[in-house]
Amino acid sequence: MTDYVNSHIFSSEAVSEGHPDKLCDKISDAVLDACLAADPDARVACETAAATDLVVNLGEISGSGVENIDTEKIARDVVKEIGYDRPKEGFSWNTFKYLSHIHSQSPDIAMGISRGDDVSQGAGDQGMMFGYATNATPEYMPAPIMLSHRLVSEFSRLRHKGEIPYLRPDSKAQVSVVFMDGRPVRLKSVVVSHQTEPVDIAVVRRDIEERARDILSDTGLVGNETRFLINPTGRFEIGGPAGDAGLTGRKIIVDTYGGSCSHGGGAFSGKDPSKVDRSAAYYARYAAKNIVAAGIAERCRIQVAYAIGIARPLSLSVSFFGTGTVSEERMSDFLLSGELFDFRPGCIVAELGLKKPSGWSYSETTNGGHFGRDVFPWERLDKVDALRNAF
Repeated sequence: MTDYVNSHIFSSEAVSEGHPDKLCDKISDAVLDACLAADPDARVACETAAATDLVVNLGEISGSGVENIDTEKIARDVVKEIGYDRPKEGFSWNTFKYLSHIHSQSPDIAMGISRGDDVSQGAGDQGMMFGYATNATPEYMPAPIMLSHRLVSEFSRLRHKGEIPYLRPDSKAQVSVVFMDGRPVRLKSVVVSHQTEPVDIAVVRRDIEERARDILSDTGLVGNETRFLINPTGRFEIGGPAGDAGLTGRKIIVDTYGGSCSHGGGAFSGKDPSKVDRSAAYYARYAAKNIVAAGIAERCRIQVAYAIGIARPLSLSVSFFGTGTVSEERMSDFLLSGELFDFRPGCIVAELGLKKPSGWSYSETTNGGHFGRDVFPWERLDKVDALRNAF
């Protein structure tokens, strides 16, 4: 028996790189990438805020050589890459005012986490983090958030290539999926709100719906009853920070599981991996995904909790939602033992190579979700056989 109801609907949304909050996430993570390139042991907590013709960086950065990093240039390069290049729209890479209020990390925090070796390094903060996986999709992710990300990512590609020439950077997508016995069976509705140049709404709705149907066609979930809502207000021309202020860390559900899993509340972007808000959430996903891929459960949620300055987790809890082949208590004890997965922050950073990203960057995590994309080391399925042998 599982805890699934026979039929239910679940919705998730994703937002584009040009969404004001996502723009801020990407600037923060681009600053982080630059800091880690200068000093892999850098301590970074970089926040970004954006509004009409304004970008502000604030937070704490410490490390060797980080004082030479040009954060203003990073911010302007990110905004230019995203595509905000028209001053008349109220926000452009070459006209916005830039302010910085960044200082070094508090020594009260540093003394608890800078202990010289991976094993004894303390957690960078207190709090709880969650990791999740489900076998409902090939990515071991919930279908609503994966499909929402797919729509946003594809429309971003079409915009950058000029295939729909009137698209501008800001957009959102929301997908409502009908589940039967825990499996996605059809799409109830698809909402796409995309910033455009002044274009007849009938043309916008026709073009975007046609593309959205094509993007989702291989899922087998689109039917005659699927409702498509495109720019429901009738116009979306003022977008990005000119339309709504942006802040780093306001899209934590978009970044994770689309609301299908609990969230500890900590954001990811702009934080170096000593911050367990980020690294432990990545590691919990890593463990949960391998557990599900090993066939031990159809769904797995892991909660882990830390105290600042303390290396070992205070608690670790596993939930299988009635789908497990072993007890949740046994799996929790196994994970806490460190036999296969070591949840001490320094060990997480070392195992996943989080100080020196290879083949990926932190700024790449900001769009498309932090989970469900194999480019990242926490998505590896390299412990499946060991889990099968252990259980």
